[in-house]
Amino acid sequence: MHIVCIGNGSTQRYSADVVGAKAANLARMAALGLPVPPAFVLPIKLCAALAKGDRIAKQKLQEGLADGIAFLEDATGARLGDRRRPLLVSVRSGAARSMPGMLDTVLNVGCTLDAVHGLVRLTGDPRFAWDCRRRFLESYSTVVLGIDADLLAKRLAALAAAEGIVSEQALDCDSLERLANSYLQAIDDKGHAVAENPMQQLETAALAVYRSWSGERAQAYRQLQHFDDLQGTAVTVQAMVFGNRSRTSASGVAFSRDPSTGAHQPVIDVLFESQGEDVVSGTRTPDGQEAIARTLPLVANELRDVLQRLEREFVDVQDVEFTIDGGKLWLLQTRAAKRTPLAAVHFAIDFVREGLMGPAYALRRLKGLDVAALTHERLIDAPPVAASGTAASTGIGVGRVAFDSDSAMRLAANSEPVILVRPDTSTADVAGFAVAAGILTAAGGRTAHAALVARQMGKPCVVGCAALSVDAASRAASLAATMLKEGDWLTIDGQTGAVYLGQVKVAVERPDAELAEIEHWRNHTTRHEPLFEQPA
Repeated sequence: MHIVCIGNGSTQRYSADVVGAKAANLARMAALGLPVPPAFVLPIKLCAALAKGDRIAKQKLQEGLADGIAFLEDATGARLGDRRRPLLVSVRSGAARSMPGMLDTVLNVGCTLDAVHGLVRLTGDPRFAWDCRRRFLESYSTVVLGIDADLLAKRLAALAAAEGIVSEQALDCDSLERLANSYLQAIDDKGHAVAENPMQQLETAALAVYRSWSGERAQAYRQLQHFDDLQGTAVTVQAMVFGNRSRTSASGVAFSRDPSTGAHQPVIDVLFESQGEDVVSGTRTPDGQEAIARTLPLVANELRDVLQRLEREFVDVQDVEFTIDGGKLWLLQTRAAKRTPLAAVHFAIDFVREGLMGPAYALRRLKGLDVAALTHERLIDAPPVAASGTAASTGIGVGRVAFDSDSAMRLAANSEPVILVRPDTSTADVAGFAVAAGILTAAGGRTAHAALVARQMGKPCVVGCAALSVDAASRAASLAATMLKEGDWLTIDGQTGAVYLGQVKVAVERPDAELAEIEHWRNHTTRHEPLFEQPA
């Protein structure tokens, strides 16, 4: 089967309809000479064939994986599952259009027990090796085997309590080895087993990622976004780089400009000694770009330069996933940033003023957006702030508290505005997002997948509110010193991150200056004006 290899020196561009938007953009970054780990791509057309149980498709999958791994082993000098120089890979999805967090990913594939020994031999760091093993088991068991993540979370909590460990990051190598063995026992108790053959791990992971196309949250998202024309997902297999390797390693997400407000400044979230899912899942609250500048100033400068270069290349604001492995920057993904409607207007105006595009193209970029209906909201006579979090999507949200998507949909069905209050941002809550007037979470950052979805939907969102503690099972929460129950009124300000108890009055204003500039374009732009579109 024909596969697409990335990182082999090719400058060829590929259609997102064939290899998915993620892989198409990876290939484009690699062609620019940017630091992209080598990868190969199984095409979108396999998705439907595998879903039908086509035997030939299964054979093509196996052939493609064998050819692709041979390419990666040659490119890296490592071997999948090796005891001396092991290759670990990520298995990631990628539809023709961006579906952030709606499809599955499996990390650290190939982390067999032999590979653990190889990582120890290679790095001299058993903690890192066992951290990769337990992360692989978490990812593989939930995505491939369908085991509830809560089952493994309880194993982690029990081990932490028994050993007096206050956080996951405090686990030493012995604790991580015991945790990995505990995971294996939990998986065995459920009647499953984890393959120790690395190629079998890879094949089952690829099949699971293809299968996630038909998952409930992916279908709900496609319906909400009217993505009926999409044919499936590609699968990208990429050599792992490790944000969990050391104190000079990290994973993060960066926007070239603020996708919430439209401000011309980068927005960067980072977690040191972590892997990418830690940031985008929304389960942890990340640090900002200042943390990189303090620890790795040269990497911070390189990342800012990369953001500017990608923005000029794609002629759009970019959302970039990155890993820092032992002080070296690697780029894992870039895509057009999901943005609020007001930010979209600011981006278009700024790009025209900076000479990156002409007014005619800017108007095309805003097509489908009801510019005349744009408003800016502010609070009137606001009470004292009850708590604060990180502003992730602008706007004011006023509504009754709901602690899960079902409750949010029930309240909304009764014409009640809803604030969805959750422990963290999860793309599993996409149905609740769709009916909510706003989203508030205790953990998570501006760059989590669910925060991206909130911006795309134009929903006010405040994340990482440390004063919030949610007990979803009891349908209750505490906000600072105040108890919240389902149905209580709450107000959130997605511009400042402030949270208020009760209903606060909202004033609605029009962005007259921005609207006037867009109207000027319409009145003075001809169809012959150059568009300054990105290079073909």
